[in-house]
Amino acid sequence: MAGGSQHTQAEAVERYEVLHTDCPARDVVDHVTSRWGVWVLISLRSNALRFYELRESIQGISEKMLAQTLRALVQDGLVWREVEPTTPPQVTYGLTEFGRDVGEPLTELFDRITQRLSPRNAG
Repeated sequence: MAGGSQHTQAEAVERYEVLHTDCPARDVVDHVTSRWGVWVLISLRSNALRFYELRESIQGISEKMLAQTLRALVQDGLVWREVEPTTPPQVTYGLTEFGRDVGEPLTELFDRITQRLSPRNAG
């Protein structure tokens, strides 16, 4: 059994050479860890939000940067996008299963950081 597991891991390493600039996994990591990608994933961790709700939940992000970040995360399969045909259109975003899997460790990381901060450092 262990041999089969090692074979699968070896195939994964050959398939995704994450230190190589052409690796598709590297692009996803770049989008997730971008300045705003982390905050989008954390903001969507609890529930889906409309575009304007998401923009208001992430202080300091411009509409342009939010749109660019969401476009990349949707393309990567981390975030889903739903457009309601109203005037103006209502666009809602949420995490896919993949997005929840990727976002969970980020949420845990920030929970650990905020628990360790002294009250004078709290934002």
